[in-house]
Order: sequence, then structure tokens, then C-alpha cells
Amino acid sequence: MIIRQFLHEAPVGVSYLVGCGGHGIAAVVDPIGDIDIYRRAAEAGKMRIAYVIDTHVHADHVSAGRTLATAAAAEYVLFADADVAFSFRGVRDGEVLELGNVSAKVLHTPGHTPEHISLLVTDRTRADEPWLLFTGHTLMVGDLGRTELASKAEDGARALFRSAQKLKALSDYLEVLPGAYAGSVCGRSLSSNPTSTIGFERRHNKAFGIEDEDAFVRAMLADVPPVPPEAAHMRAVNSGALPAATE
Repeated sequence: MIIRQFLHEAPVGVSYLVGCGGHGIAAVVDPIGDIDIYRRAAEAGKMRIAYVIDTHVHADHVSAGRTLATAAAAEYVLFADADVAFSFRGVRDGEVLELGNVSAKVLHTPGHTPEHISLLVTDRTRADEPWLLFTGHTLMVGDLGRTELASKAEDGARALFRSAQKLKALSDYLEVLPGAYAGSVCGRSLSSNPTSTIGFERRHNKAFGIEDEDAFVRAMLADVPPVPPEAAHMRAVNSGALPAATE
């Protein structure tokens, strides 16, 4: 498996390229900004980009996903029920995207947004068990994603509680590769470390460790920072309701 992590600062976010060098196929997850960085990384690994995946319709930046997918002749992937105004490859919970010896299993993990997905990645040249998890803004290092940017805050929090239970059922050793780190507007107590494991977050991520649903909802609805002024606009652009040129 070939994997590359791209840390962005303006806006704060994390993107990834993951794929199989032997079969020459890759996916890009949550691309931000200049699409050439992903195309160069794929070229260096002698891979073609087959999928461009957004874990959700973002509210903190304009996604480069559709632009990259068009340029790379790749499929643009979102959760099947995403409310957007353009065509895309819709995936559902449990569906598997094949990347040669690498596979990415879709987990529907709503809460931060209703259409949010995570990706459970296995490298079959190493083991039949999954190795890592792309968590987007559902589970980040130190906290979980805020829940009021795309739904009512309590509805989002209750959905996020169920998603957290799904992720906590995974193996401790799984590496967590989130879509944001400290400085992002989509979380509160985020670490500047952009990687972790399920086991470490289970033990040391306060929100992730809450086992009672009502207590979880109270925690997620307490001390919520102000809504970023551009959040609704960013969601509208990324859903196709507004053109990116109006940014």
C-alpha cells in the first residue's frame, strides 16, 4: 500500500492519497486546494487516480474533489444519500471500493453531517484485517466533529453518538487518519497531531469515551463555538447549489 498525507493550513485540513503501486490504482480522500499535488503524488507512485472521495459535504472549505475527479477522469464519490445538485458515484454502508491489493470499506458515520462516511482500509499484502481508518470529521484526534453545521445540533449529536459506537467497536490497533487537526473550525479540543489509533482515542478522547447517549448529547451541545460565517456558503458551493466562482 502506498499512502501519502497532505496537511493544509489555510484552511486547516488533511487530505490523503492511498492506493496499490503493484496494480497502479489510487484514491484521493478529501482533497483541498491545488489538485496538482495529488496528481504528482499518484504519478510518482505510478498510479492512476480512480476515485476521488469526499467524506462529506464540507462547510469549512471549498472541496477540490469534483475538479480533481474531472482532471483525472476519476469517479467522484459521496454517500449515496448526499443532497447535492450534480452526478456522483454514490456509495452505501458496507460497500467496498477496490484498489488492487488495497480495499476501502465504506462506513456510514453521520453526525457531523448526515451524509458523512469513514473508510476502513485493508492492505491484503499485509493481512486480511483492516489497517487504518479515514475518519474525516467524525473522529479526530482529541475530539469529535461539531454537529450543528448541517442539521439540528441535537439530531446531529444523537447520530454522532451512534457513529461513535460503531467506531469504538473496531480494533484498538487501527490507525485513525482524520480530516482535520488543531485549528479547524469543525472541532473543539483537537490535537495538533494528525494521527492516532482507535485504542488511544477510546482511552483519552473525552467525547469519544462517553457511553451514555444523553450525557454525550449534553457534552456535544455545551460550549459550542460560533458558527463560522462562511459555513452555509461553503456547504452550498460544495453541494452544487452555488457556483464556486461566487466564493
